[in-house]
Amino acid sequence: MNTISEAPIGAAAAAIRAGRLVAMPTETVYGLAADACNDDAVARIFEAKGRPRFNPLIVHVADAAMAARYAAFSPMAERLAGAFWPGPLTLVLPRRAGTGLSFLVSAGLDTVALRAPDHAIAQALIKASGRPLAAPSANRSGSVSPTAAAHVRQSLGDAVDIVLDGGPCSVGVESTIVKIEGARATLLRPGGIARAGIEAVIGAPLAAAHASPRPQAPGMLTSHYAPAAALRLNAQAPAANEAFLGFGAVSADGPHALNLSPGGDMREAAANLFAHLRRLDALCAARGISGIAAAPVPAHGLGEAINDRLARAAAPRNRADGGDADLDAEHARGAEDPAKA
Repeated sequence: MNTISEAPIGAAAAAIRAGRLVAMPTETVYGLAADACNDDAVARIFEAKGRPRFNPLIVHVADAAMAARYAAFSPMAERLAGAFWPGPLTLVLPRRAGTGLSFLVSAGLDTVALRAPDHAIAQALIKASGRPLAAPSANRSGSVSPTAAAHVRQSLGDAVDIVLDGGPCSVGVESTIVKIEGARATLLRPGGIARAGIEAVIGAPLAAAHASPRPQAPGMLTSHYAPAAALRLNAQAPAANEAFLGFGAVSADGPHALNLSPGGDMREAAANLFAHLRRLDALCAARGISGIAAAPVPAHGLGEAINDRLARAAAPRNRADGGDADLDAEHARGAEDPAKA
């Protein structure tokens, strides 16, 4: 159970209404929240994170009734919201006109990504501020997501005005993102709700996302969630001068090894993923270790989301700050996105 202190929530809600940035805990990761109807506040999110403006944001709402003010819900979308909200499912839906939502949150698309977080502090902030909250992960763009309040300060420093500390995040990976187009549901990003649970509700397989020159939702860039150290996947053991991220029976002893879940529990592994990557990354920097080797993780259940994060964390980067190769390509094209103006 998450405890709430009324005074910090009140101060954070006032900051939101004033156009400032508040880091809030959710069950997935900590989010960098701002009033989703305030263009200047949303622009501050992009600036604080160093995030490209062609990458959409998720808007956090209290419930489906609040979400329906901003997007058109099909019967399928209503079933999914009824089954999984509040919780780690984001629905990408057609935007309603004239809602007051900043167009920056949609990055020039005609859709909006919405979810109701399952965390008492996040819910309290939404209700106390009376605003929908744009809230990507509270860290520099492309780097390892924060699952504790200390991670937020380490990554963003004074760029965030208030940090609400709700302890470690229980799910530990970002939400599953599903785009709804009539009776068609497309998986844009695996996350905290497994594919099988969603397919059971809609009674059909999720469609695969098609290739696109620009992301339709957060978390779709090739390089993302990345530590500063190089990451090597599907390793049975660390090489010389490597730290090791184990899973289940594939483990290693010593001060440079951590195990996502010695018992092979996917929920435990997901909850530990980003915190363990951060700890091993810090060890690499402090002790001159060349990189991190990661054990294989089965792809079933939450393993799909874990493997997605590891693959993007290990993808080639061509910027020294840990940024995305995709971003450089987009900037080189001279993006046509009106949200970049």
